[in-house]
Amino acid sequence: MYDIIIIGAGVSGAGIARELSRYQAKICVIEKEEDVCCGTSKANSAIVHAGYDAAPGSLKAKLNVRGNQMMENLSKELDFAFQRNGSLVICRDEEELPALQTLYERGLTNKVSGLCIWNREEALAMEPNLTDDVCAALYAPTAGIVCPFELNIALAENAYMNGVEFKFDTTVKEIKKREEGYELHTDKGVFRAKYVVNAAGVYADEMHNMVSERKIHITPRRGDYCLLDKSAGSHVKRTIFALPGRLGKGILVTPTVHGNLLIGPTAMDVEDKEGVNTTREGLEQVLDKAGLNVKNLPMRQVITSFAGLRAHEDGDDFIIEEVEDAKGFIDCAGIESPGIASCPAIGEMVAQMIRDKMGLQEKKDFIPTRKGILKPDTLSREERNALIQKNPAYGSIVCRCEMITEGEIMDAIRRPLGAKSLDGIKRRTRAGMGRCQSGFCSPRVMEILAGERKISTFDVTKCGGESQIVVGNNKDIL
Repeated sequence: MYDIIIIGAGVSGAGIARELSRYQAKICVIEKEEDVCCGTSKANSAIVHAGYDAAPGSLKAKLNVRGNQMMENLSKELDFAFQRNGSLVICRDEEELPALQTLYERGLTNKVSGLCIWNREEALAMEPNLTDDVCAALYAPTAGIVCPFELNIALAENAYMNGVEFKFDTTVKEIKKREEGYELHTDKGVFRAKYVVNAAGVYADEMHNMVSERKIHITPRRGDYCLLDKSAGSHVKRTIFALPGRLGKGILVTPTVHGNLLIGPTAMDVEDKEGVNTTREGLEQVLDKAGLNVKNLPMRQVITSFAGLRAHEDGDDFIIEEVEDAKGFIDCAGIESPGIASCPAIGEMVAQMIRDKMGLQEKKDFIPTRKGILKPDTLSREERNALIQKNPAYGSIVCRCEMITEGEIMDAIRRPLGAKSLDGIKRRTRAGMGRCQSGFCSPRVMEILAGERKISTFDVTKCGGESQIVVGNNKDIL
């Protein structure tokens, strides 16, 4: 019997787990994939929104602004990449100036600090590659960019360091209400808990509907993206948005914390909750519409494309509450944009809710900090030479595009909740994320992964399950 079970190990689930790990409780996170950060949290815009877009009074507005305020300190505590680079919403038609003004006033209502409207000359002076027909822009200095993988992994590792258990490759099939709490029937057995937190992303409606007569419905909303090489990373300094429409904020153009340029997403409602395939139609829309607000985009520098799913709930707001007819079952559902920005505040809100309901006591030995993977390229020459003398693996470059060493890859495998697949290595170290997209380094990464985990190369997977890279009958050759 656990005190609390959290379903889902994305940024919401991991954020909640980290905040709950401050208290004396037996906590478990159940995740259907082989690692953290395998759903919406791995494929998104990586934007820490300022908070002007959400409707005043909504949970999205409240938690976005609070999460934005928390992010910088959190990044220092947990050692993940975050930059407060600011954002611009572009107005290209004077007839749309009232809509830009409305967005500005909404931001003031939501208590977003530093907002101002730039005229054409001010906008072009700060971002010379904006479209020539820009007539005004809403500037939000508190907006930022983050590495969503590092954020998610850091939250989960810190929760684990503070005693939270994680069960991967475990799918919840049925939830039953019992006299004391709930039984979660999974493909790996039955788990029991006094309280359950539903942070299951696009599957959160299915979890909710197992225990409540008041049904909710989540639509997977697919977004296609293109990622450009680091040679294009300085094309804009700030995140550039179009004026928002019915389906969201439109196609954005933004630098990433690692120096690339990202454009996207589309907004296509789909039925398949695993439908993360890109489409020709979607990518063409990304390429066409990105150029409406930013000129001279170097599209020949696209190195990869991908798609992610957002969990859009019919009520168009986050659902974070104890289910009325299922006491002890806490929904954290409909977490779409601005979910990344809001996740620290979501964790704080849910943890306080459960603390008060269960009367949890704070730990005296809570560990608030965590160090990420050591990156030799951040050290001085003297420090790096000393590191290599101590551990030669940090002098062996495996991924030439991103200059990732064997030592970093081994650290990624050995650390708490360590990587078990090529994608796990990629998200923790960036090995394979560069210009060649793992064309050069994947064989060596597979060799290291097999050696560290003491498995055959035939058993190394891209992302768990049956995603083996090497297949065949003659396993003696490797």
